[in-house]
Amino acid sequence: MGSVKQLFAVILLIFIAVFFAGCGKNKESVVVVYVSEDQVFSEPILRDFEKETGIRVKAVYDTEEAKSTGVMNRLIGEKGNPQADVYWANEPDRAELLKEVAIVAPYLSPNAQEIPGQFKDPDGYWTGFSARARVLLVNKNAKKKPVSMQAYTDPRWKGKAVIANPLFGTTTDLIAAVFSLWGDEKAKAFMDAMKKNQVKISTSNGESADWVAQGQFDFSIVDSDDANNRIRQNKPVEMIFPDQGKGEMGTLILPNVALLIKGAPHPDNAKRLIDYLLSKETERKLAFADCAQIPLHPGVEIPPNVPRLEKIKVMAVDYRQIGKKTSEIQPFLKTWVGY
Repeated sequence: MGSVKQLFAVILLIFIAVFFAGCGKNKESVVVVYVSEDQVFSEPILRDFEKETGIRVKAVYDTEEAKSTGVMNRLIGEKGNPQADVYWANEPDRAELLKEVAIVAPYLSPNAQEIPGQFKDPDGYWTGFSARARVLLVNKNAKKKPVSMQAYTDPRWKGKAVIANPLFGTTTDLIAAVFSLWGDEKAKAFMDAMKKNQVKISTSNGESADWVAQGQFDFSIVDSDDANNRIRQNKPVEMIFPDQGKGEMGTLILPNVALLIKGAPHPDNAKRLIDYLLSKETERKLAFADCAQIPLHPGVEIPPNVPRLEKIKVMAVDYRQIGKKTSEIQPFLKTWVGY
């Protein structure tokens, strides 16, 4: 009888060991990522990561209505009990905010070495990749072609220009960058001059792009993916990178950003995913995708419609300062748009 009990005990111990080993294996084969980049562009990258690594990706995507803040707020709410391993942000100012509130942990990926220093946190709390640019989308039938943001205040375009609501999205980033570069006094004077020049405010970059494509307005400043989209649709528009001349401020570049969540449930898999996002191959895929994003690594293969970063006069901004300015100028922007 004793031997039967001993055998049963051994079998039970083996079963428990196998069960928990299986649980550990399942746990290690998963990575949870919160994503602000458009699902249509980010999901294929994450599926490729699954196929190449065998690690199952559980992704939570932002909605268009949330304007990239939905998953960020979720990360803040989960600070005491992190559920995500990685955050794929579609712009750097949110990365800075999450760093300030201690949501993210440093990770210096080996794939970040060739990415220019302007596009990554020096301590490794976030790293940029595959960027959009803030470009002028111009109707080909316009008599004059603007080449600078200053065109918004030029009387020749009075009532002929549109800009997305600066309280939201990448337009907020652009205006915050202008405030950071010019100082509050000059930037507020510029905004007031825009209003006097009867600049139309749209609800989004997409709406601005549509209005320009339809000929309702001569130009707007939008994201490069919006511009490329209308060009692919054979709309009568062209894309111009603004402020490329001598003494001009350059074009604002807004990279995607990869962040490691502090206390991530699957830290090793999280680092593997971040390495994958920061790879040249991921940047190549996003350059050839419909979003036509600009690689930050040198030497990445690109299609004809995507410029090389080194060919663009890039706005020399500190993304940490943009993040702070975004909050500071909210009261002014609410008044400016008539709230």
